[in-house]
Amino acid sequence: MDRSKLYRRFRTLLIANRGEIACRVIRTARAMGLRTVAVYSEADRDAMHVALADEAVLLGPARARDSYLNVERLIEAARKTGAEAVHPGYGFLSENAEFAHACLDAGLVFVGPTAGMMTAMGSKSGSKALMEKAGVPLVPGYHGEAQDEATLAKAANQIGFPILVKASAGGGGRGMRIVRSAAELGPAIVSAKREAKAAFGDDRMLIEKYVDNPRHIEVQIIGDSHGNLLSLFERECTLQRRHQKVIEEAPSPTLNAAQRETVCAAARKAAGAVNYVGAGTIEFVSDGKDAFFIEMNTRLQVEHPVTELITGIDLVEWQLRVAFGEALPLRQDEIRLNGHAVEARVYAENPTKNFMPSVGKISTWRLPPETGGLRIDAGYREGDSVSPYYDAMLAKMIAWAPTRDVAIERLNRGLEDSDVRGIVTNIPFLSALITHQKVRANAIDTGFIERELAVLTQATPAPGELELCAAVAAIVNDERQAAQAEANSPWQTFGWMPVGRRQRSFAFRVGHGPEQKITLNYGSGPSTLVIGDRELAFAIAPRDGGFDLTLDGVKSQVAAVIDGHELYLRTRHGRFDLHWVDPFGGETEEQAGADKIAAPLPGTVVAVLAEEGATLEKGAPILTLEVMKMEQTLRAPYAGVLTSIKCKVGDIVQEGVELAVVEPSGE
Repeated sequence: MDRSKLYRRFRTLLIANRGEIACRVIRTARAMGLRTVAVYSEADRDAMHVALADEAVLLGPARARDSYLNVERLIEAARKTGAEAVHPGYGFLSENAEFAHACLDAGLVFVGPTAGMMTAMGSKSGSKALMEKAGVPLVPGYHGEAQDEATLAKAANQIGFPILVKASAGGGGRGMRIVRSAAELGPAIVSAKREAKAAFGDDRMLIEKYVDNPRHIEVQIIGDSHGNLLSLFERECTLQRRHQKVIEEAPSPTLNAAQRETVCAAARKAAGAVNYVGAGTIEFVSDGKDAFFIEMNTRLQVEHPVTELITGIDLVEWQLRVAFGEALPLRQDEIRLNGHAVEARVYAENPTKNFMPSVGKISTWRLPPETGGLRIDAGYREGDSVSPYYDAMLAKMIAWAPTRDVAIERLNRGLEDSDVRGIVTNIPFLSALITHQKVRANAIDTGFIERELAVLTQATPAPGELELCAAVAAIVNDERQAAQAEANSPWQTFGWMPVGRRQRSFAFRVGHGPEQKITLNYGSGPSTLVIGDRELAFAIAPRDGGFDLTLDGVKSQVAAVIDGHELYLRTRHGRFDLHWVDPFGGETEEQAGADKIAAPLPGTVVAVLAEEGATLEKGAPILTLEVMKMEQTLRAPYAGVLTSIKCKVGDIVQEGVELAVVEPSGE
């Protein structure tokens, strides 16, 4: 094929994606002097990536299949705007060979590998056969074409349990199940096939030996159209939950120099088997001694920034230069490893409620500045809305330092200095994770998070004296700032009164716990706070993002967000969520009962797992919803009889809709 059709100079780039990766690509493309075109769905009209691009084209309704996965509309958007090239980002169509081929047929440069390379390496089964021929070490497994349950069961028994049932197409942990006995195999195959079909349109499975206590190591590679192929060191992605990466770092703290060269050489051999062009990642599972090829991702990875920070290479820029037809600017021996980088994925999800996705409007978005080795790749801003239609990742926070310990400290400080409100995020969970003693010691495997989940998601400690005083200070500070809108008002001075001294009482609680009361004395003379039988001298001084609180001569920095009656505080003791019991607020709180079997978010019913009239144990599965591309199983809240199922497979249900009724057994 004429290479000028595949790789050539262009001026206008369409980014066929959304969110954080679209913003990331737009920034580098514009820095290179390129004109950028964004695409968006009806749910993303006001999204950050739309605002950043030079032009933007509406694709269609919110559902991905009607917008971001619609190849014809993407090609038409490029035609309308004069785009000459398409960058797919990651997810959506980034590893879709048909999309890459459609771009070529439309005369567009596809910023990535060819359709043939994707086909060869995008199939987990096909790529393993290719790697076996190339001499790349593999985990024992079945990668055949026969997909009937009997064949898969026979393969599993021959390999020996535990095994991994995994979708041949796609990635991100979808369509993947760990099976530890023959009895678990049938249901696991059915569930994995259903999830893979929904996510990738392909329900083919492969079977692999499951490596207990495994580590996940991957190598960043990039090739050009002149035959050059480089590895850019490795990343450790062992900290995962449900096969989704949570924390990534580079280089791997597990490998020594000899092991690093061995795994990087294997990665180059793997990519070389298809004469790979573009950026990609070779993924390995390690038992702590040897590394085995598991798959190749023929695209940019979410975690690519950690590689950029230790090499000084902008991978998106290199992707674009390869697409221009240029040779890679460095040789293998010119790539240097410098320091250590750690990345945390910030998601709109609630770790204390099984990581349920959180949707809604972002009322507060405070992330620290990108200084002192801290980098933030975000796809959202204050005022943006998180919808239920797409992946829930909001941003990535990445820290670099000369050593791993310092990089972790910098990352944790960045997380501690962040406040995102209006939705629930996993920021406190991420902070607890990276400061865990075993994570610091690198004494982990891919099952670490699940084993330590209770510790990592434990309840916030009860607020102490400092936090109660800070809550009062936050309210007073907020009221004073509101008063400053009135020019020359004497009330701008805290505690000012024409005469005398007054008291003001406050009450706070955490969740449904008891009220904790505190009294503010103000007016003529110093202001004080009274808690129990203690009276503390009290002063506040506003600053960006919060205030300085002085109690009996000790000054502390406090970050605070007030959302109605909810107060979110950060003190030196950590994060605290308090409810302000306002006697004049007319509170009418209503809590949804834990026994209600209702849709936690808008979603699609993909399976009904129990029949009406069935007697259920507590925790028995009733039905499965697909929410934000992930399956959520709703279970019986107590032992009883399933008296009613109010939905069927295929129904699209809204948040809060009751889906089933269980009558308790009365025991």
